[in-house]
Amino acid sequence: MSIIVENLNKIYSTQHALKNVNFEIKTGEIVGFLGPNGAGKSTTMKIATGYLPATSGNIKVCGVSVQENPLEVRKNIGYLPEHNPLYLDMYIKEYLDFVGEMYKINGKNRKNRINELVEICGLGREQHKKIGSLSKGYRQRVGLAQALIHNPPVLILDEPTTGLDPNQIVEIRQVIKNIGKEKTVVFSTHIMQEVEAICSRAIIINLGEIVADSSIIDLQKNTQNKKIISLETNKPLQNDVFQDLENVLLVENISPAKYKIHTNIAVDLREKIAQIVTQNDAFILTMQLQESSLEEIFRSLTK
Repeated sequence: MSIIVENLNKIYSTQHALKNVNFEIKTGEIVGFLGPNGAGKSTTMKIATGYLPATSGNIKVCGVSVQENPLEVRKNIGYLPEHNPLYLDMYIKEYLDFVGEMYKINGKNRKNRINELVEICGLGREQHKKIGSLSKGYRQRVGLAQALIHNPPVLILDEPTTGLDPNQIVEIRQVIKNIGKEKTVVFSTHIMQEVEAICSRAIIINLGEIVADSSIIDLQKNTQNKKIISLETNKPLQNDVFQDLENVLLVENISPAKYKIHTNIAVDLREKIAQIVTQNDAFILTMQLQESSLEEIFRSLTK
């Protein structure tokens, strides 16, 4: 196993940020670590890289305990934090040379490695520029390059596509996908489409606890017998008039008189919903039955 997380807990004052988190990631997997903001994704990653201590529990990376030997663990990890820390006054190759020297890569090998990463991360067109003059998409590429400079077996990326435009997101996804052919990659996100695009597996965390851990295929299978009914009425109704229906998992208020009603079976509940609307002296403006997507499953698990 590349990563083993065992009974991990993190407490900040009175906040229990991580609660007995357990999971394992095999060598060569690309795993999406999903969750809403504040769910515990960044905290888990910071503990894995030795940046934060755990309150209890442990993480092993390539068989080495973060708690017992954090410096050895860092040799095996490439890390791109959520807020990409770069020296904006340095040129791209100058910065990568600086990082390579910190990892004690000798001169000739360091130069060859930098040229290799410029190619891998698609920096060729911008390689002679200062980092401060780059777009955010290219700065993320530089961040990926520094994470890879020492050729680590494990890559940890904390929301690598945050703030990028659609074109930049596609480009960074492709870079990560290419890297994942040779390395174990874990990246956090709250965007399900990211995971669908490049991952074979997803781990979902909410309020510090793992609420799902399975392959993308299994997640998709779990959506097959679930439906969502989109409903708009002429006036607002209380959510619990629908929540009390048998086989209703979740009722979301999209706006005062618009609802998404999640069900856990393939049975069409529209007739019963129409009856409830009528019983509450209202009428239906629109009602539509749709399949539950992975994004909807994510939302239902993290509400």
